[in-house]
Amino acid sequence: MKGIDRLIEAVRASGNPSAIGLDTRYEYIPENFAVLHSDGGRAGAIYEFNARLLRGLRDIIPCVKIQAAYYEMLGPDGMTCMARTIDEARSLDYVVIVDAKRGDIGATAEAYSAAYLGKDAPFRADFLTVNPYFGLDGIEPFVRDCAENERGIFVLVKTSNPSGRELQDLTLAGGRPMYELLAGMVSEWGKSLVGDEGYSSVGAVVGATYPVQGANLRKIMPRTFFLLPGYGAQGAKASDIAGCFDASGGGAIVAASRSLICAHKKKATDDFVQAARDEALNMRDQLSGAIRHARPG
Repeated sequence: MKGIDRLIEAVRASGNPSAIGLDTRYEYIPENFAVLHSDGGRAGAIYEFNARLLRGLRDIIPCVKIQAAYYEMLGPDGMTCMARTIDEARSLDYVVIVDAKRGDIGATAEAYSAAYLGKDAPFRADFLTVNPYFGLDGIEPFVRDCAENERGIFVLVKTSNPSGRELQDLTLAGGRPMYELLAGMVSEWGKSLVGDEGYSSVGAVVGATYPVQGANLRKIMPRTFFLLPGYGAQGAKASDIAGCFDASGGGAIVAASRSLICAHKKKATDDFVQAARDEALNMRDQLSGAIRHARPG
């Protein structure tokens, strides 16, 4: 089964196109819980926090997005924490996206791909985010591993941050913006990896904070599955991103990080799992309503 087909099946089975983003910082953990799990240091407490969330949300959410930077900054212990978090997520049958935005050429790109998408990858992800700045040379090793190991990638096309416009919205000859050129390239790179569900395992990162551009990209990338960051803490609402889904209400997954993992702070409670569950259910219902309202007919 191609990587993208597994993701689509997981979303369909749960009825929820959501991913929990584990962009976990130590200060996000309730103090009492952190003290209870202090024997493993900060990285150990973060793992226990992640694991508790993963176990508590599996019946609601089908996918997890793990931001590598938050683990890398903790050094070797942090990388061990990330590996354990990935293993825990896989044991619970989540679809695992590692958000590491890797990119390079030649042997270096092959090494990055082997680390996350290879047959014996130490950080075995179902999907990896990839930077397209190096062009085809920087993408081919990842695409090869996707084909050989039934994995997938999400290529940065239109990112959620405001300054992404400085490059991505540059007007090219002919009048179209740079991100539309990238969209065409991603579509081409993914042609050989279209699965049974009609989507390619080469997907696109499209910021939920740009609803007009997202809806336009959906029209010009009909076979490309979208990863939509920016929901919740970054300001995007369900109604903003409904146009990024296809006519049947599929074709995208929405990642939410702080709005889920820090929901307990908003509610002023130490029960971070219940707070995250409440927010996850609200997010699911908001997305479902917005997608249904935006569908033709």
